Amino acid sequence: MPTAGPARGASARSKRADAVRNQQTLLDAAAEVFVTSGIDAPIRQIAARAGVGLGTLYRHFPTRADLVTAVYHHQIEACAEAGPKLLAEAASPFDALRQWVDLFADFLITKHGLADALQSDSERFATLHTLFLDRLLPVCDQLLGAAADAGEIRPGTQPYELMRGIGNLCIGRDSDPRYDPRRLIGLLLQGLRLS
Repeated sequence: MPTAGPARGASARSKRADAVRNQQTLLDAAAEVFVTSGIDAPIRQIAARAGVGLGTLYRHFPTRADLVTAVYHHQIEACAEAGPKLLAEAASPFDALRQWVDLFADFLITKHGLADALQSDSERFATLHTLFLDRLLPVCDQLLGAAADAGEIRPGTQPYELMRGIGNLCIGRDSDPRYDPRRLIGLLLQGLRLS
């Protein structure tokens, strides 16, 4: 009898670890699919990309809105956590800013269609928008400050303005395959540089 308890506990822990791993894999797969195929991509495509069955996907995310919200939240956190890491590892503060902006643009491209997916759940959308600002504005500010302190960019760029500008450049990417916001974002970042 004494051996049954630990084995059962170990089994429950491994199931929880598997569930967490599956959820993480689903979130990553959904984000990738949303970037390439949009927010209305078939659920089967997301499950296939994650290498799990539809039952596993629906066990974690019973509705599309649940999945979209979870991806949105997951990407906010990943983008927020990436800023300090990039600043510590990049060749320069400007390089860290540029890499972070690439991640931020990926996030914004995935985000398009969120309001439609959540439909009437404006409270959920408002909560996510608040989280978006609370988590990402300080990271952008830190990266801008470091690049300005290093003499790589002009001082005084406001994080909200930069993030809003990048967001505006990402609009229309879904409806026009000829439009590449990343090229314009690159030009925007070059415009911040000191000659």
